[in-house]
Amino acid sequence: MKLTFRWYGDKDAVSLDKIRQIPVISGIVSAIDDILPGEVWPQEQIEAIKNKANAHGLEFEVVESVAVHEDIKLGEKSRDKYIENYIETMKRLSRAGIKVICYNFMPVFDWMRSNLRFKNEDGSESLAYEHDKVIKFNPLTLSEDLNLPAWDKSIGKERMKKLLDIYNEFTDERYFANLKYFLDAVIPAAEKYDIKMAIHPDDPPWSIYGLPRIIGQERNFQKFLDLNKSAYNGVTFCAGSLGCYKNNDLEKMIEMAKGRIHFAHLRNVKIEGEKDFRETAHPSVCGSLDMYRLVKKLYDTGFDGYIRPDHGRQIWGESGNRAGYGLYDRALGAMYIAGLIEAIEKEAKNV
Repeated sequence: MKLTFRWYGDKDAVSLDKIRQIPVISGIVSAIDDILPGEVWPQEQIEAIKNKANAHGLEFEVVESVAVHEDIKLGEKSRDKYIENYIETMKRLSRAGIKVICYNFMPVFDWMRSNLRFKNEDGSESLAYEHDKVIKFNPLTLSEDLNLPAWDKSIGKERMKKLLDIYNEFTDERYFANLKYFLDAVIPAAEKYDIKMAIHPDDPPWSIYGLPRIIGQERNFQKFLDLNKSAYNGVTFCAGSLGCYKNNDLEKMIEMAKGRIHFAHLRNVKIEGEKDFRETAHPSVCGSLDMYRLVKKLYDTGFDGYIRPDHGRQIWGESGNRAGYGLYDRALGAMYIAGLIEAIEKEAKNV
C-alpha cells in the first residue's frame, strides 16, 4: 500500500516541502484545478505537477479529479464530444505515468457540508453535516453560501435553476444509464492506457434537493460494479463518505469490490443522527468507524493500492488552508494509518 497526500498546487498553503517531511508519504494526489470540466488538460501542465513532485522526492501517480462534464451526466447529445476530450486527457495523463483517476458522478455540485468550521469539544474545528440545515439552503445561491474546495464555479444561478429542474425529472435508472454510457466509452481507453478508473462515492450518499445520488449506498454498490465488469472500472473506497450512512456495512462493501478498489480515502466520522455527522480525528476511538477493521479488510482482500488520509480537523492554530485540508491533522492521520498497516502486515506474517 502506498500512502499519498492531497496537494492543491502552488497556491496550496500546504507546500510540497512540508508534505515531504511526513515520513510515510510516497507521493501526492493532485489535479489541474483551473481547467473547466470538459476541457482537455494541457500536457505541459500535467508534466509540471509531476516534475515539482519529483523534485521533492514524491511521486505523482493519482489524479483527483478529472471532472465529468455535466452534459455527460445529463445524457445530452454533446456528451460524445466531452467524452472524447476526457479520453484525450487520459492519454496525456498516461504519458506522465498516472496510474489512477479518481472521479465522481455527482450532479451539479460535489461534496456537501453545512458547517466548515464546526467547533469540537477539544477546541479543534472540523467539517460537519446537518441535513435540516442543508435543505434550508437556497440551492440557487449555493455557490455564494458555501463555496467548497471542489466546487464547479462555472455553474451560475440561471444554469443551476435549469439543472435542478431537469434533474428533478430523472430516475435513478436513467442516471445509471448515463453513467454506463460514460463507462463503456472510457473504460476501453483506460485499459489501453493502463489507467484505473476509481469512482468516488456521493458525499453524503443520499439525495439532496431532489438530485440523483446513486453511488454510495450498499444496495447500489454491486449495481455500479456490474455496469462495466472490467477490472479497470473500480472505486475509490472513501470511508467517510460511505461510513456516514449507518446502513452501510463497510467491510461487506470492501469484500464486494475486491480487486476493484483502486484508491482509498481513510477518515473517521461521528454519526450523530439519521443524516447528521461530523468529521473527527482518524483513530477509531474518535468516531463511529473502526479504522483497524477497515484497513485489515482492505489488506485481507488483497488491496495494494493508493491510500490518502482524507479530510482533517483544524488544530494547533493552523489557518489559511482549504476547509478540511490542513497539514497537521492529516499528517497525524497518515502516521496513524501507517501504524495500522505495519501492525496488520507484521501480524499476518507472524513477525
